[in-house]
Amino acid sequence: MPLSTGTRLGSYEILSPLGKGGMGEVYRARDTKLGHDAAIKVLPVAFAQDPERLARFEREAKVLASLNHPNI
Repeated sequence: MPLSTGTRLGSYEILSPLGKGGMGEVYRARDTKLGHDAAIKVLPVAFAQDPERLARFEREAKVLASLNHPNI
């Protein structure tokens, strides 16, 4: 499901698409509460309903959240 610029997901506002791949679509977004940019990945509905793929997505999110580097 492609998201349009200006769409809100919680406190995030979609700014632009960044890419699309096998696990979903990635968007540049603005966290309106904290005032910083973020990348938001949206899974296809079929993936979100598949426990194995959802677990893979959660593992990936945890690894990415643990990264801390000024160039990321």
